[in-house]
Amino acid sequence: MERNEETAPLPPSPRESSSSLRARSGPDLFLVICRCFSVVTALTAILCIAVNLLSAIQSFKNGSDVFDGIFRCYAVIIAVIVVVAETEWGFIIKYWKVLDYWVGRGMLQIFVAVMTRAFPDYSSKQKQLVILENVASYLLLGCGVVYVVLGILCIGCLKRAQQKKKTTRVQAIKDLEELEQRREELERSLVADRS
Repeated sequence: MERNEETAPLPPSPRESSSSLRARSGPDLFLVICRCFSVVTALTAILCIAVNLLSAIQSFKNGSDVFDGIFRCYAVIIAVIVVVAETEWGFIIKYWKVLDYWVGRGMLQIFVAVMTRAFPDYSSKQKQLVILENVASYLLLGCGVVYVVLGILCIGCLKRAQQKKKTTRVQAIKDLEELEQRREELERSLVADRS
């Protein structure tokens, strides 16, 4: 009987269990990849903003095509919405639920890409601007297509579930640490009361 008592492992202390939880709660590779893709999409949308601003300034400066300038201004506004949607700011997601879903987000990106590509001024001496418009629009078009395809495959739902799981895990670890601190305080007060 004594031998079993000596070899029986002790249950882990709460401090050891919380440190093992912290070790397992490292960065989730799936969420990191999603975050990187979101950053690439936001940077591409920022490139579309810059290109559309340059095109709008060029259109208003020449005075030849005011409608193209107005069209570019709308493209800038919608591209700003794309950038803000990629930050997943709670205010935007709360009021525009369609941007919480990847298909909706991808369709908006495709729309901005088409607006950026529309009405290129091939007769202009600004060939670099036309090339930049093409690059920005095709990059954002690619991001939009990826979002739509992955949204149809429910990857966006998987991402939201992973984020919720991670948030719950982090909150549980914080709660456990607070309980450990409270337990230690109670043990100290108990020892002080016994003395």
